[in-house]
Amino acid sequence: MDIAYIPSPSSGVIHLGPLPLRGYAFCIILGVFVAVWYGNRRWIARGGKAGTVADISVWAVPFGLVGGRLYHVITDYQLYFSDGKNWVDAFKIWEGGLGIWGAIAFGAVGAWIGCRRRGIPLPAYADAIAPAIVLAQAIGRWGNWFNQELYGKATDVPWALEISDGANRDSGLYHPTFLYESLWCVGVALLVVWADRRFKLGHGRAFALYVAAYCVGRAWIEYMRVDEAHHVLGLRLNVWTAIIVFVLAVAYIVVSARIRPGREEIVEPDRELLGKDAKDTKAEDGDVETAGAKDDAPGADADAEDATDAAAAKKV
Repeated sequence: MDIAYIPSPSSGVIHLGPLPLRGYAFCIILGVFVAVWYGNRRWIARGGKAGTVADISVWAVPFGLVGGRLYHVITDYQLYFSDGKNWVDAFKIWEGGLGIWGAIAFGAVGAWIGCRRRGIPLPAYADAIAPAIVLAQAIGRWGNWFNQELYGKATDVPWALEISDGANRDSGLYHPTFLYESLWCVGVALLVVWADRRFKLGHGRAFALYVAAYCVGRAWIEYMRVDEAHHVLGLRLNVWTAIIVFVLAVAYIVVSARIRPGREEIVEPDRELLGKDAKDTKAEDGDVETAGAKDDAPGADADAEDATDAAAAKKV
């Protein structure tokens, strides 16, 4: 009797009419759109303006993609730079391989640039989009399903994932770790939304909660995976990364709550008012210069009077 299982797609390419689109890329793109849409709703609810999230994502998304790819290539360099490998494959991002750690780190740099250009505090922005980011991760993980990659150990559970023969993989039934992580990310999003409403998280604490909660799930899911990875003291590198980032996130929540309790009252200043204030400042500077010129005028009149008196004295 055959046991139930989750079938893998026969092809990793989705055809949108005449246009072929790799399933991995499709999931990433869909995740970005969902993140921008939901992040925009949360940003408006926090007092921000519509369109701001999309504007900042123009900076954050490219930075995040570059950072995610760099982390993957650096931590799995043997896939691209060892004997028999082609280093050009390191640029083939559509074939899979994005490290979430690098994506979040570099994406934060891009978001910081976008926020700075608009006069927005990065922690407030991060709090608003945190659930949106983790939902994007939940969607993006299905790209691993299309590529038949990053699965777990062999198993016979009813929800086992069927893997076909291919490069660097053997056919069989394995734990669908992509599905585990996707569901975990959805749970993290719900947790952050609830905690944000319940405790009015601010100053980056909602984002830190997302990071800490994600790390907990990523650690045990990473431990189940069987793909090639570097090990340190018997643990996979990404497990150590999850542990370290978890500690840092929790520490940030504790310290931030003590130093800056509560939530930001204003998350996005009115750009029209900022422009008006700048004009008023220039006008005030002009008034000061004019006043200075007027102050100099009496001195000039006094000099003229002195000259006149001297001339009169000579005539006398």
